Amino acid sequence: MNKRDLIFSLLDPASEPDYVPAAFFLHFDSAYHFGPPAVQKHLEYFRYTGMDFVKIQFELGFPTLEVRTPEVWDKLPFYDLEHYRPMLEVVKGLVDEAKAEAPVILTLYSPYMLTTNIAGSEAVSRTMQENPQAYQRAIGKMTDSLLAFVKECIRLGLDGFYTSTQGGEKDRLADPSLFDTCIRPYDLAIMEEVNRACPFNILHICDYHAPYDDITRFVDYPGQVVNVSLELVGKDLTAQEVAQMFKRPFMGGLARLKTIATGPEDQIRSEVRQVLETAPKRFILGADCTVPANTPWDHLRAAIQTAHEYRKS
Repeated sequence: MNKRDLIFSLLDPASEPDYVPAAFFLHFDSAYHFGPPAVQKHLEYFRYTGMDFVKIQFELGFPTLEVRTPEVWDKLPFYDLEHYRPMLEVVKGLVDEAKAEAPVILTLYSPYMLTTNIAGSEAVSRTMQENPQAYQRAIGKMTDSLLAFVKECIRLGLDGFYTSTQGGEKDRLADPSLFDTCIRPYDLAIMEEVNRACPFNILHICDYHAPYDDITRFVDYPGQVVNVSLELVGKDLTAQEVAQMFKRPFMGGLARLKTIATGPEDQIRSEVRQVLETAPKRFILGADCTVPANTPWDHLRAAIQTAHEYRKS
């Protein structure tokens, strides 16, 4: 079974993959963000670690916008495909080079995450409170821009996306109900499009800025696989519980800042085996988010090899 067959068999409830697939992600040095260097570094990393699909890091920035009053959001430009050209070149390069070997997917940050990168979390939260309509106009424009980018990636042959969402973390918004009017509809506009057009999408509930105390608001978000930290505020989940909650395979099991990053390798292998003892049958070993950039690739290869060997022992 090749890696494409393995991953797509994981999505069939009646099938049990021959071995436990695994993948970890990290950011490369800025010299490898775009062009042929980015394509080659992603391939080198994919092949060295032995992971079961290629995940392209989205490294494209957007000009910042200083938002002192809500009306400034109307100055947010519409970013057309020319803005995304450097990322589209990486997508095409990796689809051409790797799609025959394994599924190729791309990190896709949510419209909310990109607007916070552009103006800062404080300005976004303040606008939501003071003038939600001004923010909705801005995030709607960002959503339309991302949809055009997504459709071009799909045309180039991408297999799917690692769709990342934020905004539902504990205390992230002063009024949590704003999530349902200012974030959720724009998340879903993107995710429903990629889920309609692509066979392999991973819903990533990102806790980079803050932890969650409840993830049930995301159970109806699209995606064939879910990736989330098992550590909630005041409660730890199990991989089985997450898989049952979301009714789809779970990816994760390891905390990105703990043993997988620090080693040693024998401890990594031991921890992986412990995770797999109680993991669901349809499961992808991974971390709860991107591991630190300085994580030794040998750590990740050891974890992936252990997952691949587990059902053979």
